[in-house]
Amino acid sequence: MSLLKTLAGIVVVAVNLVSQKLAPREQTPVELRVGVVAPDFELPGSDGKTYRLADFRGQKIVVLAWFPKAFTPGCTRECRVFAERADEFANLPVAFFTASVDTPSENKKFAESVGARYPILSDPDRKVALAYGVVSSPRDFARRWTFIIGLDGKILHIDKNVKVDTHASDVARWIKEYLKANPPAGDSGKR
Repeated sequence: MSLLKTLAGIVVVAVNLVSQKLAPREQTPVELRVGVVAPDFELPGSDGKTYRLADFRGQKIVVLAWFPKAFTPGCTRECRVFAERADEFANLPVAFFTASVDTPSENKKFAESVGARYPILSDPDRKVALAYGVVSSPRDFARRWTFIIGLDGKILHIDKNVKVDTHASDVARWIKEYLKANPPAGDSGKR
């Protein structure tokens, strides 16, 4: 009888160890702050191109607006507003993206449905989303947070209270105010 109990205990321990190895683990959420270097990324866009944060360093401010799930009401409104208000970014040194953990094929269809002329980035394995702290496990949907990243690669602003219906205008206004107070080198500050 004690041999059976010992064997049963070993089986229970083995099953627990195997299930711990197979289950996706919660990770300690990353808490990025203004002033830190933004995690680099290389993500596919809805336009079929691959985008790297490093490619914009020294050239453009980068807006990375995470949203939870393609084809949901709030996300559809937010991405449609970015599409409709793209002209607000036209004269700014800015590359703007929305991003989710949806697949590239799903985001391609989503971009077409909202009329996005800008790339919607896909991070289905959630590695970049984890690095930005917008998910805390490999199965989460992204939080609706937006990161504005400066020419030097450092985070200038984090918006965790996004208003989907005005978000594009809110971001453009923030960038215009920032540039007015911090004109790029060689710029007289006139816009």
